[in-house]
Amino acid sequence: MATSSTTGMDRRLAGWACIAANRLACAAAPAFALMAMISASDNAPMLCMQNPDALGFDGMPVMYLLMSLFHLPPWLRLISSIGRASNDH
Repeated sequence: MATSSTTGMDRRLAGWACIAANRLACAAAPAFALMAMISASDNAPMLCMQNPDALGFDGMPVMYLLMSLFHLPPWLRLISSIGRASNDH
């Protein structure tokens, strides 16, 4: 049988895990946006570019931008929760 202190500890750990997961989820979109900017620049290392087109723009920046857009929902939830919190006061 679980004691109340064990249950409280489990709840605190679950709370910290939820906070860590939310922050980690928010880290993906800016990281992919930065990767898109780096891979689109002229000074980007030529690791993946074997045959760039006439503009020097291959599929990697587009892929990183799409991945950044795909990982935007945590930011949108965060922004909407801030808006709701300011409307409550």
